[in-house]
Amino acid sequence: MDLFARLKAAASDDWQSYVDHDFVRRMSAGTLPPEAFRYYLVQDYLFLIQFARAYALAIYKGRSLADMRAAKAGLSAILDLEMDLHVRLCGRWGLSPEVIESAPEHQATVAYTRFVLDSGMAGDLLDLHVALAPCVIGYAEIGRSLTPGGAEALGTHPYRDWIGEYAGEAYQQVAADARSHLDGLAARAMTERRFAELTALFAKASRLEAAFWQMALTETGS
Repeated sequence: MDLFARLKAAASDDWQSYVDHDFVRRMSAGTLPPEAFRYYLVQDYLFLIQFARAYALAIYKGRSLADMRAAKAGLSAILDLEMDLHVRLCGRWGLSPEVIESAPEHQATVAYTRFVLDSGMAGDLLDLHVALAPCVIGYAEIGRSLTPGGAEALGTHPYRDWIGEYAGEAYQQVAADARSHLDGLAARAMTERRFAELTALFAKASRLEAAFWQMALTETGS
């Protein structure tokens, strides 16, 4: 198993609480209330801003030009592509750029994003990427799990655009590259003794991801 698979297996309960959360299941069934999805979209935009900072930190933390270039590519993907895609998706749900940019960060957004940044500041590049992995790689796994028959089979599913974005070839490649990069970092910096620490980091990030889903349900009474 690669490092990501080992982390999932070692933190299986926390991982399942995230990828099989009621928010995800209701999105899959098309029964997620629109107001919950809109709330999530706004917070996810604010989330991306902080994740851009995490990739900027990864540039600083990089110990080689290859590390720095990989982090720069991730930063560019967020700032130049994903945020624009997110604004367009928000627009289709009636959310203007002014609304999403002026919204305050929810406590769950602050908790997860600052945890990631703190993990990177206190640790090394491997710590940072393990903290990022549930989001970066997890969204690809969730997107793929929600499209067993392919994106075309979703038809008029209300959440087709979101599911299709993360199940699509472009994002699946982003996740595959992140997974490979994680393995490369582990080959240089991980010991079996350290694996327990990384598992705790991964587990907490997964719990914070589950709390991020729950936030949208709780705040909208869904």
